[in-house]
Parts: sequence; structure tokens; C-alpha cells
Amino acid sequence: MENGEVPEDANENCPGPQSESAGKSDSCQGCPNQEACATAPKGPDPDLVAIAERMATVKHKILILSGKGGVGKSTFSAQLSFALASLDFQVGLLDIDICGPSIPKMLGLEGQDIHQSNLGWSPIYVESNLGVMSVGFMLPNPDEAVIWRGPRKNGLIKQFLKDVHWGDLDFLVVDAPPGTSDEHISIVQFLQATGIDGAIIVTTPQQVSLIDVRKEVSFCKKVGVEVLGVVENMSGLSQPLTDFKFMKAGEHGEQVDVTKAVLDCMREKAPELLELVAFTEVFDSSAGGAAEMCREMGVPFLGKVPLDPQLCKAAEEGRSCFEGQSCRVSAPVLRGMIEKLLKVKEWNQDELQHAENGRV
Repeated sequence: MENGEVPEDANENCPGPQSESAGKSDSCQGCPNQEACATAPKGPDPDLVAIAERMATVKHKILILSGKGGVGKSTFSAQLSFALASLDFQVGLLDIDICGPSIPKMLGLEGQDIHQSNLGWSPIYVESNLGVMSVGFMLPNPDEAVIWRGPRKNGLIKQFLKDVHWGDLDFLVVDAPPGTSDEHISIVQFLQATGIDGAIIVTTPQQVSLIDVRKEVSFCKKVGVEVLGVVENMSGLSQPLTDFKFMKAGEHGEQVDVTKAVLDCMREKAPELLELVAFTEVFDSSAGGAAEMCREMGVPFLGKVPLDPQLCKAAEEGRSCFEGQSCRVSAPVLRGMIEKLLKVKEWNQDELQHAENGRV
């Protein structure tokens, strides 16, 4: 029972735990929560006031959600943050995946420690305009398991929101764990009064993922968070033909690398093939993938991001996929999505002009 919510096991006609008659009215008799309601402090949660004060300097707040784990949500959160920062926006990335914090790795910040000042906890900065906060910075050992129940997780999320000194931000990107449980309910409750611009939901194309993502869309509708768009990640393996290894079976079934011979043959006989990008489906999308789900559920579809080994490598190395030309398959797609995202909510004209004058 938290922040005035009526407990699930409450009696019929419950007056609510914040009511002056909570635990005292006739309808409270025999309720298992009667004593707790009668003695609980009444009135607004003072921490929500502190959160509102912190968030007053944050223009836009975006949740990154997924129904299914392992779909590349944190990779998208990291690259979205890199991209917005490269457009000279002031960006904060908050990792609330308490049990599986991968953001420090994906931003190249492993081994960093949180510092405190008289203003609060200081984010760890990748660049002067990109700050990060994660429970990963608080673990004495990166292999340490976080074995916490819901209330403790919720307490840390609240502390992140009220104690981290972000300063003036254009965007706060919140990377949430998969599912629709404690962390999701808490972040929505804690930020609701300050305004959440919406959520981006990440999925992969197959039904096994989409079944859970539908629940995530339903969650957003129930709690009043707008779905800014759905991203279909790992939408087919796609990479330049020259990045592939070519193998053939040897006499005893072993794999023999014939890459050099194949590429030499292409250069000699069909050099135009060296410019091609090869594509193959990894996950079954015969049911229409995320685009069809979005059509059925009435939410925007932001597009498809291919499974690009170079993007995976950038995430492993904690760097932006927009630097250099190595991610030439995935970076243009992500860039297009981010430019589209900046226009979805018609954010103020100065920011839109700023984004259009810059390039990721």
C-alpha cells in the first residue's frame, strides 16, 4: 500500500488510506489493513514534492519499455541518448533496471563511482551534456547480484528521482526493466505530477515477444502514458557482404574458412557485389511483426532496426553507433527514428529547429 492506493484486499466501500476516516469507518471493520490505515500518516507524500522540484528543470521525460527481456531496449536507450546529446541537447539517462543494470557498460562507464555534493548525487558524465545514473555504479563488485524485493527497489527509484542533481535537461531518458511490475508502477507514480511525455516500446518481430509487448501497450494505456512509438529491433540480420565469413565443410565435416578466396573471386569477376548488403530474417515475422501489432492496437510504429553486428559491437564497447562509418546499416535507420521522434509530440519550435539544423 503506497501513495494513497486502495489495497487489493481492502473491504468493499474502502474510503482510501489517505482519508481521515481510514481505519475508523464502519466499512473498515475486519479489513486486514485496518490498523495500518488508521496509523498511517495522511496527506501527500513529501518525497513527491522533492521529486517535483528536481524535475522542474527537466523539459521532457521519455520512458523506454519492453514487455520481453533481451530485445535490445537498453541498446536503444543508450543510442537514443548518444544521438540526442550529439544534437547538443542536455540529456540524462536514468537506468532503473535494478537487477540487471547494463547501461554503465553500454555507455563505457564501468567502474565509475557516484559522488555526492551539497546539491545531491552527481550523475556520471560521458560528455558534458550526457549524464548517467544507475545502480550499477553502486555495486562493490560488478558480479554482485541485487536481491531486493519491490519496496526496496521502489525506494531506490524514488531516491534517484529526488536526490540526483541533473541540472537543466532537455531530455531525461528512463531505461526500465522488462515487464509491467513494481519499477514501472513506481516510475509512473513518482513522475505523473511532473508530466511524462510518453514511452517508446522496444520489441523483436516474433510473436513470442509481441505477446508480452501487447501487455506493455495495455499498461501504458491503463496508467495514462502515451505510447510515442514502437520500435521493432533485430528486424533481420543485415550487414555488408564483405563483413561475412564464408565457410565450407572439410573432408571430416570441419568448417574451413574460404572468405579470402570468395572475396578475391568477387573482386575479379563481379566487383559490384562487394557493395551489396546481405539480409536474412532471424525471427519469424510472418504474422506482420510490430507494424501489424501497432495497427491493431492503434499506436504509432517508429520503424525497424536491423540486427547489425556492428551496432552490437558499439554497445559492447560503450560508444555511439553514430561515430564513424562502422554502423552504416543500423545508424541511418536509428537516425531517422530519432528525427521522427522529435516531431511526434511537436516539442517546442526552438528545440525542433535546433534538431533540424544539426545532424546525428
